Amino acid sequence: MNSTAPVAWQKLYRELLSLSVYRRTGDRPVTGALIQLMEKAAHGDPDGVCERWGHLCAVLAARKRLVSLPEAVAEDILEDDNPFVRWLAGGEPVSGLLREAALRDLRVLYQAASLTPEQWAQAAGEELADCLPSWGVQAAPSPLDRPWDECLEALSAYHRRCGCGVFARHHAFLWRDGTLLPVEHPDPIRLSNLKGYEYQRGVAVNNTRALLDGFEANNMLLYGDRGTGKSSTVKALLNEYAGQGLRMVEMPKEYLRELPDLTGRLARIPLKFIVFIDDLSFSDGDDNFAALKAVLEGGLASRPQNVVIYATSNRRHLLRETFSDRGGDEVHRADTVQEAVSLSDRFGISLTFLMPDKQKFLDIVRQIAADRGLKADPEALLAAAERWALERGARSPRYARQFIADAEARLARGEAL
Repeated sequence: MNSTAPVAWQKLYRELLSLSVYRRTGDRPVTGALIQLMEKAAHGDPDGVCERWGHLCAVLAARKRLVSLPEAVAEDILEDDNPFVRWLAGGEPVSGLLREAALRDLRVLYQAASLTPEQWAQAAGEELADCLPSWGVQAAPSPLDRPWDECLEALSAYHRRCGCGVFARHHAFLWRDGTLLPVEHPDPIRLSNLKGYEYQRGVAVNNTRALLDGFEANNMLLYGDRGTGKSSTVKALLNEYAGQGLRMVEMPKEYLRELPDLTGRLARIPLKFIVFIDDLSFSDGDDNFAALKAVLEGGLASRPQNVVIYATSNRRHLLRETFSDRGGDEVHRADTVQEAVSLSDRFGISLTFLMPDKQKFLDIVRQIAADRGLKADPEALLAAAERWALERGARSPRYARQFIADAEARLARGEAL
């Protein structure tokens, strides 16, 4: 944009006030501060322009990373949730009226975000141009790296891949009291970080890819010994395929009665979801047992095609059972036993994770050490790893990772293993 061209401040301000499809971008910190600044310019208030200009620069500086105004406004646009982007995310054709209204909003936002500091200085007074703070004018990122009403095809591809609203900003969520809470710092573990259990990971990957490719995917139960990588496998799947439209919602078992509410909400979102239930088990009489059973299979409402449930547990049959339960005086005891095992049977895929033997444990130690570039005598390293495992009474991938972390710190300090 020509930095010396005069700006019709009142016209542009009124256009921003009349945003329709992208109206909620005005509630976001950067775009909201930009509209407030435009108001002062439209009313010919130099002092107000200076004050709002400083406020906008402060909002930009407070972001996690320093960006230009066009970049920041583009992020507000890409993270907005409105009917237009939902149509784009679902790959559906957009009606003419909605399309034209959205493109009009994009043109207005593009013009406002592309104003240069020199043009804003005109509104504050030419003599103040050199003493006011400034921000970068780097272009917005793809797909908004061009006039924003010329990028409909690229914008559509972006929303099909990344979704819209909070699902474009975040990949992992927690369900609490009927609310989806974004996870700001999810576990970054990748499939390549996991060692051993290649068969189990292969099955999990194939089922997840079936979900992403639009095929019917199975609910999955990962059960077995502690520390063998069950939860890590599920979290690594998210990190591997988030860029292909996969999202994850972790649901604590105490909220399982709300599972139909969650799946109903996710069914309306054009992305693929894993509902993750960690460390799943039930005691006798637990109401959540029946709730999960109905959602998995057998309830009136079917599970949405874009949602699968992945659960981890140390128990194959999920329902705690005592010897006194087995010896009870119930007349139809066989029916009760069937009830106890029926939940795990409703997971289409069950994967078993057992503690590795000594040789497999040491192989895992070698692989993790190689990944981290650990420089140590191999024999001393493995001997120390075996001592570490014996002191803890078990060999597992978790203990292998913990040992390598400890060994890395010791070696950095020049200590013996």
